[in-house]
Amino acid sequence: MTSTAMHIYTSGTTGLPKAARIHHIKVIGSGVAMPTFYLNASEYTQERFYISMPLFHSAAMLVGIASTVYMGGTVVLRDKFSRSNFWKDCREHNVTTIQYIGELLRYLVNAPPGPDDKAHNVRLALGNGLRPDVWAAFQTRFGVPRIGEFYASTEGNATLLNNQNKFGAVGFISPLVATKYPVKLARYDVATDALVRDPESGLCIECSADEKGELLGQIISDDVTRRFDGYSNKSATEKKVVRDVFVKGDAYFRSGDLLRRDAEGYVYFVDRIGDTFRWKGENVSTTEVEEMFEAGASGDGRFGITEVSVYGAAIEGCDGRAGMAAVVLGEKTGGELDLVALRAHLRENLPPYAAPLFVRILTGGMEVTATFKNRKVSLKEEGVRAYEHDPVYFRDESKGVEAFVRVDEELYAKINGGQCKL
Repeated sequence: MTSTAMHIYTSGTTGLPKAARIHHIKVIGSGVAMPTFYLNASEYTQERFYISMPLFHSAAMLVGIASTVYMGGTVVLRDKFSRSNFWKDCREHNVTTIQYIGELLRYLVNAPPGPDDKAHNVRLALGNGLRPDVWAAFQTRFGVPRIGEFYASTEGNATLLNNQNKFGAVGFISPLVATKYPVKLARYDVATDALVRDPESGLCIECSADEKGELLGQIISDDVTRRFDGYSNKSATEKKVVRDVFVKGDAYFRSGDLLRRDAEGYVYFVDRIGDTFRWKGENVSTTEVEEMFEAGASGDGRFGITEVSVYGAAIEGCDGRAGMAAVVLGEKTGGELDLVALRAHLRENLPPYAAPLFVRILTGGMEVTATFKNRKVSLKEEGVRAYEHDPVYFRDESKGVEAFVRVDEELYAKINGGQCKL
């Protein structure tokens, strides 16, 4: 049970993929947990589980394959996700459960509406990374009664489940057991990029209700369900472990994610730690800003935007990072974006410090991982200099009236030379 069953590479959204060791107990635990919490045991053998994600990632292998083997159900396997064939497959093979990651469902929502959108027998969508705007649109349009959203990582020991169909939540930690539960939220300072420690005790501080913090999973080496086997690279493994957290001598797995728990115990995803940035002395959640780009979306987007990634761009001489959004436009736009209307929409829905100063129109498409997660590494590295090969627009407020101006070599030099109001 404690030996290695397989190696699965992490998705590599914020850096290079790492080979995570997956032991047999994790495979079994995943296979047992998902059906137990989300499905009726009397229907296990009738389950037809549709998987269109690559099996070399944990979502498909540990959630899809392992669960179906445990239930004695049937796997309906497609070699590659196809938006045009997704619901056709579900109807043809009488699928009852679909496995997703958030971007997959967004692709389905962005497809043109059809008369057969609700002509299927899918009763559960099981997965993670589903944004609230897509969640509501997906359920309304396709009539799937239950969303089984959960939080987990390939290598981690911190797993949360939302089996109560609670809109927007990734999991639940009952207040009755929170003090003893091995998964915690610890206060995190984005400015110093570190966990906050009490100056007297030197220990981390657990978050209060609705306070954002890093999700940590307690490591208990002699408990097979609480172990952290890490990666094939020992140095990378050690970087994911924090010690002397809540008591001297303890150790926790660092998720690298910011979440919050409300007073009832429901837990909500906030952002990746590497994605959150500071601007004007405030913390900016890229997830929150990205949701605002899609909040007015219907079909391929209110502004013709089909994909968006928000990140912080470094500006010479400035503290923090300026907000920048990279967008992909739908075919109907003809490559043109109504930046004035977009800015008005963002201004109405975001605080001034959070609204992006720069908008980049990606002419070559969004770089994604094998599980459709946007990769921001190269976007951050290029920053505003991306004007050299993509249209980049700057929200110029120098004349007192907001206007988007296309960045060229001269304007780029002025921005970095402190000659533009930021």
